[in-house]
Amino acid sequence: MRIGAHVDPTDPLAEAASRAADAVQFFLSDPQGWKAPNPREDADRLRAAEVDVYVHAPYVVNVATTNNRIRIPSRKLLLGHATGAAGIGAKGLIVHGGHVNAGDDLATGFDNWRKTFAYAAENGGFGVPVLIENTAGGDNACARRLDALARLWDAVGEYDVGFCLDTCHAHAGGEELLDLVDRVKAVTGRIDLIHANNSKDAFNSGRDRHDNLAGGTIDPELLVAVIRAAGAPVIVETPGGADGQGADIAFLREHLGGTTA
Repeated sequence: MRIGAHVDPTDPLAEAASRAADAVQFFLSDPQGWKAPNPREDADRLRAAEVDVYVHAPYVVNVATTNNRIRIPSRKLLLGHATGAAGIGAKGLIVHGGHVNAGDDLATGFDNWRKTFAYAAENGGFGVPVLIENTAGGDNACARRLDALARLWDAVGEYDVGFCLDTCHAHAGGEELLDLVDRVKAVTGRIDLIHANNSKDAFNSGRDRHDNLAGGTIDPELLVAVIRAAGAPVIVETPGGADGQGADIAFLREHLGGTTA
Protein backbone atom coordinates (compact mmCIF):
# COMPACT_ATOMS: atom_id res chain seq x y z
CA MET A 1 0.00 0.00 0.00
CA ARG A 2 1.40 3.37 -1.07
CA ILE A 3 1.22 5.96 1.72
CA GLY A 4 2.03 9.65 1.36
CA ALA A 5 1.03 13.19 2.26
CA HIS A 6 -0.31 16.48 0.96
CA VAL A 7 2.75 18.72 0.71
CA ASP A 8 3.98 22.15 -0.28
CA PRO A 9 4.23 22.28 -4.10
CA THR A 10 7.64 23.98 -4.28
CA ASP A 11 9.67 20.75 -4.18
CA PRO A 12 7.31 17.80 -3.70
CA LEU A 13 10.01 15.15 -4.02
CA ALA A 14 12.06 16.71 -1.24
CA GLU A 15 8.91 16.86 0.88
CA ALA A 16 8.30 13.17 0.18
CA ALA A 17 11.82 12.30 1.28
CA SER A 18 11.44 14.26 4.53
CA ARG A 19 8.35 12.19 5.38
CA ALA A 20 9.57 8.82 4.02
CA ALA A 21 6.50 8.98 1.80
CA ASP A 22 5.62 6.78 -1.17
CA ALA A 23 3.28 9.41 -2.61
CA VAL A 24 2.63 13.15 -2.61
CA GLN A 25 -0.37 15.32 -3.31
CA PHE A 26 -0.14 19.05 -3.97
CA PHE A 27 -1.78 22.00 -5.68
CA LEU A 28 -0.60 23.30 -9.05
CA SER A 29 -1.73 26.85 -8.28
CA ASP A 30 -3.36 28.91 -5.53
CA PRO A 31 -6.11 26.67 -4.09
CA GLN A 32 -8.28 29.74 -3.50
CA GLY A 33 -7.62 31.30 -6.90
CA TRP A 34 -8.81 30.99 -10.49
CA LYS A 35 -5.48 30.99 -12.32
CA ALA A 36 -4.65 28.07 -14.58
CA PRO A 37 -1.45 26.22 -13.61
CA ASN A 38 1.84 27.01 -15.27
CA PRO A 39 4.12 24.26 -16.60
CA ARG A 40 6.44 22.96 -13.87
CA GLU A 41 10.21 23.02 -14.30
CA ASP A 42 10.43 19.73 -12.40
CA ALA A 43 7.91 17.95 -14.65
CA ASP A 44 10.50 15.47 -15.94
CA ARG A 45 11.67 14.65 -12.41
CA LEU A 46 8.11 14.14 -11.22
CA ARG A 47 7.26 11.87 -14.15
CA ALA A 48 10.38 9.78 -13.57
CA ALA A 49 10.11 9.62 -9.77
CA GLU A 50 9.32 6.44 -7.88
CA VAL A 51 7.05 8.59 -5.71
CA ASP A 52 3.43 8.55 -6.86
CA VAL A 53 2.01 11.99 -7.65
CA TYR A 54 -1.53 13.26 -7.10
CA VAL A 55 -2.89 16.74 -7.77
CA HIS A 56 -5.69 18.42 -5.84
CA ALA A 57 -7.87 20.84 -7.79
CA PRO A 58 -8.41 24.31 -6.29
CA TYR A 59 -11.08 24.62 -3.61
CA VAL A 60 -12.90 27.27 -5.65
CA VAL A 61 -13.91 24.70 -8.27
CA ASN A 62 -17.65 24.01 -8.06
CA VAL A 63 -19.00 22.54 -11.28
CA ALA A 64 -22.32 21.66 -9.63
CA THR A 65 -23.54 25.19 -8.94
CA THR A 66 -26.32 26.88 -10.88
CA ASN A 67 -24.30 30.11 -10.81
CA ASN A 68 -22.92 30.44 -14.35
CA ARG A 69 -20.18 32.81 -13.16
CA ILE A 70 -18.76 30.01 -11.05
CA ARG A 71 -19.78 26.86 -12.92
CA ILE A 72 -18.37 27.74 -16.34
CA PRO A 73 -14.99 28.97 -15.07
CA SER A 74 -14.89 25.90 -12.81
CA ARG A 75 -15.19 23.58 -15.80
CA LYS A 76 -12.37 25.34 -17.58
CA LEU A 77 -10.18 25.43 -14.48
CA LEU A 78 -10.74 21.74 -13.79
CA LEU A 79 -9.77 20.87 -17.35
CA GLY A 80 -6.68 23.08 -17.10
CA HIS A 81 -5.57 21.38 -13.90
CA ALA A 82 -6.18 17.97 -15.43
CA THR A 83 -3.89 18.94 -18.30
CA GLY A 84 -1.28 20.12 -15.81
CA ALA A 85 -1.64 16.93 -13.77
CA ALA A 86 -1.22 14.77 -16.86
CA GLY A 87 1.92 16.72 -17.74
CA ILE A 88 3.65 15.65 -14.52
CA GLY A 89 2.47 12.04 -14.67
CA ALA A 90 -0.08 12.35 -11.88
CA LYS A 91 -2.12 9.28 -11.05
CA GLY A 92 -5.22 11.34 -10.34
CA LEU A 93 -6.79 14.77 -10.00
CA ILE A 94 -8.88 15.12 -6.85
CA VAL A 95 -11.82 17.52 -6.84
CA HIS A 96 -14.47 18.20 -4.21
CA GLY A 97 -18.04 17.19 -4.96
CA GLY A 98 -19.40 20.73 -4.90
CA HIS A 99 -22.87 21.99 -4.06
CA VAL A 100 -25.84 23.98 -5.29
CA ASN A 101 -27.14 27.14 -3.69
CA ALA A 102 -29.83 27.11 -1.00
CA GLY A 103 -33.22 26.68 -2.60
CA ASP A 104 -31.86 25.15 -5.81
CA ASP A 105 -32.77 21.65 -6.92
CA LEU A 106 -29.90 19.27 -6.13
CA ALA A 107 -30.79 17.33 -9.29
CA THR A 108 -29.48 20.28 -11.27
CA GLY A 109 -26.13 19.93 -9.53
CA PHE A 110 -25.85 16.28 -10.51
CA ASP A 111 -26.71 17.12 -14.11
CA ASN A 112 -24.13 19.90 -14.09
CA TRP A 113 -21.55 17.29 -13.08
CA ARG A 114 -22.63 15.17 -16.06
CA LYS A 115 -22.27 18.18 -18.33
CA THR A 116 -18.77 18.78 -16.95
CA PHE A 117 -17.59 15.37 -18.12
CA ALA A 118 -19.38 15.83 -21.42
CA TYR A 119 -17.63 19.20 -21.82
CA ALA A 120 -14.27 17.58 -21.13
CA ALA A 121 -14.97 14.79 -23.60
CA GLU A 122 -15.73 17.38 -26.27
CA ASN A 123 -12.34 18.96 -25.57
CA GLY A 124 -10.24 15.80 -25.80
CA GLY A 125 -10.92 14.41 -22.33
CA PHE A 126 -9.27 15.06 -19.00
CA GLY A 127 -6.16 13.00 -19.76
CA VAL A 128 -5.88 11.92 -16.12
CA PRO A 129 -8.27 10.10 -13.78
CA VAL A 130 -10.62 12.53 -12.03
CA LEU A 131 -11.38 11.47 -8.45
CA ILE A 132 -14.43 13.10 -6.88
CA GLU A 133 -14.01 13.56 -3.12
CA ASN A 134 -16.72 13.39 -0.48
CA THR A 135 -17.19 16.60 1.50
CA ALA A 136 -17.90 17.40 5.13
CA GLY A 137 -20.54 20.10 5.17
CA GLY A 138 -23.53 21.69 3.52
CA ASP A 139 -27.14 20.59 3.16
CA ASN A 140 -26.92 21.17 -0.59
CA ALA A 141 -23.74 19.14 -1.21
CA CYS A 142 -23.46 16.62 -4.03
CA ALA A 143 -21.09 14.26 -2.19
CA ARG A 144 -21.60 14.66 1.56
CA ARG A 145 -24.01 11.79 2.22
CA LEU A 146 -24.11 8.47 0.42
CA ASP A 147 -27.67 8.99 -0.80
CA ALA A 148 -26.50 12.10 -2.67
CA LEU A 149 -23.38 10.30 -3.87
CA ALA A 150 -25.59 7.59 -5.37
CA ARG A 151 -27.49 10.20 -7.36
CA LEU A 152 -24.21 11.77 -8.47
CA TRP A 153 -22.89 8.42 -9.66
CA ASP A 154 -26.10 7.80 -11.57
CA ALA A 155 -25.28 11.00 -13.46
CA VAL A 156 -21.54 10.54 -14.07
CA GLY A 157 -20.84 6.83 -13.71
CA GLU A 158 -20.70 6.25 -17.47
CA TYR A 159 -17.57 8.43 -17.63
CA ASP A 160 -15.39 6.06 -15.53
CA VAL A 161 -15.11 8.59 -12.71
CA GLY A 162 -12.88 7.77 -9.73
CA PHE A 163 -13.63 8.30 -6.05
CA CYS A 164 -11.52 9.69 -3.19
CA LEU A 165 -12.75 8.85 0.31
CA ASP A 166 -11.85 11.35 3.02
CA THR A 167 -12.28 9.87 6.50
CA CYS A 168 -12.57 13.22 8.28
CA HIS A 169 -15.16 14.42 5.77
CA ALA A 170 -17.21 11.24 6.15
CA HIS A 171 -17.21 11.47 9.95
CA ALA A 172 -17.96 15.20 10.04
CA GLY A 173 -20.48 14.77 7.23
CA GLY A 174 -22.55 12.28 9.19
CA GLU A 175 -21.53 8.93 7.71
CA GLU A 176 -20.49 6.24 10.17
CA LEU A 177 -17.05 4.82 9.38
CA LEU A 178 -18.01 1.29 10.40
CA ASP A 179 -18.56 -0.67 7.16
CA LEU A 180 -18.24 2.59 5.19
CA VAL A 181 -16.02 1.05 2.53
CA ASP A 182 -18.65 -1.55 1.64
CA ARG A 183 -21.37 1.10 1.52
CA VAL A 184 -19.29 3.41 -0.68
CA LYS A 185 -18.32 0.63 -3.06
CA ALA A 186 -21.98 -0.37 -3.34
CA VAL A 187 -22.51 3.12 -4.81
CA THR A 188 -19.33 3.85 -6.77
CA GLY A 189 -17.92 0.38 -7.33
CA ARG A 190 -14.48 1.71 -6.40
CA ILE A 191 -12.27 3.69 -4.06
CA ASP A 192 -9.20 5.01 -5.85
CA LEU A 193 -7.61 7.01 -3.03
CA ILE A 194 -8.01 7.51 0.69
CA HIS A 195 -7.51 10.86 2.39
CA ALA A 196 -6.62 9.57 5.85
CA ASN A 197 -7.46 12.26 8.36
CA ASN A 198 -8.78 12.34 11.89
CA SER A 199 -11.32 15.03 12.78
CA LYS A 200 -11.07 17.81 15.35
CA ASP A 201 -14.86 17.99 15.46
CA ALA A 202 -17.73 15.71 16.39
CA PHE A 203 -19.67 13.30 14.21
CA ASN A 204 -22.05 15.10 11.82
CA SER A 205 -20.63 18.49 12.79
CA GLY A 206 -20.33 19.54 9.16
CA ARG A 207 -16.92 21.01 9.95
CA ASP A 208 -13.84 20.21 7.88
CA ARG A 209 -10.95 20.39 10.35
CA HIS A 210 -8.34 17.67 10.08
CA ASP A 211 -6.35 16.23 12.97
CA ASN A 212 -3.44 13.83 13.20
CA LEU A 213 -4.36 10.17 13.11
CA ALA A 214 -3.77 9.39 16.78
CA GLY A 215 -5.67 12.51 17.89
CA GLY A 216 -9.11 13.87 17.13
CA THR A 217 -12.56 12.45 17.67
CA ILE A 218 -12.26 9.30 15.51
CA ASP A 219 -10.91 6.11 17.06
CA PRO A 220 -7.53 5.57 15.33
CA GLU A 221 -8.21 1.84 15.13
CA LEU A 222 -11.35 2.58 13.16
CA LEU A 223 -9.35 4.74 10.75
CA VAL A 224 -6.92 1.87 10.23
CA ALA A 225 -9.80 -0.54 9.64
CA VAL A 226 -11.31 1.74 6.97
CA ILE A 227 -7.96 2.14 5.21
CA ARG A 228 -7.25 -1.57 5.31
CA ALA A 229 -10.69 -2.39 3.91
CA ALA A 230 -10.36 0.15 1.10
CA GLY A 231 -7.01 -1.22 -0.04
CA ALA A 232 -6.30 2.01 -1.92
CA PRO A 233 -3.31 4.38 -1.87
CA VAL A 234 -3.34 6.76 1.10
CA ILE A 235 -2.65 10.48 1.44
CA VAL A 236 -2.59 12.09 4.88
CA GLU A 237 -3.67 15.74 4.94
CA THR A 238 -2.85 16.20 8.58
CA PRO A 239 -1.17 19.06 10.48
CA GLY A 240 2.37 19.25 11.80
CA GLY A 241 4.40 19.51 8.63
CA ALA A 242 7.04 16.87 7.94
CA ASP A 243 7.17 15.76 11.57
CA GLY A 244 3.41 15.42 12.07
CA GLN A 245 2.73 13.84 8.71
CA GLY A 246 5.81 11.64 8.93
CA ALA A 247 4.52 10.31 12.25
CA ASP A 248 1.13 9.64 10.70
CA ILE A 249 2.70 7.77 7.79
CA ALA A 250 4.79 5.71 10.21
CA PHE A 251 1.66 5.03 12.30
CA LEU A 252 -0.16 3.64 9.28
CA ARG A 253 2.76 1.51 8.16
CA GLU A 254 3.04 0.06 11.64
CA HIS A 255 -0.65 -0.73 11.95
CA LEU A 256 -1.12 -1.90 8.39
CA GLY A 257 1.93 -4.12 8.45
CA GLY A 258 3.86 -2.14 5.83
CA THR A 259 7.50 -1.15 5.64
CA THR A 260 9.21 2.20 5.46
CA ALA A 261 9.86 3.74 2.06
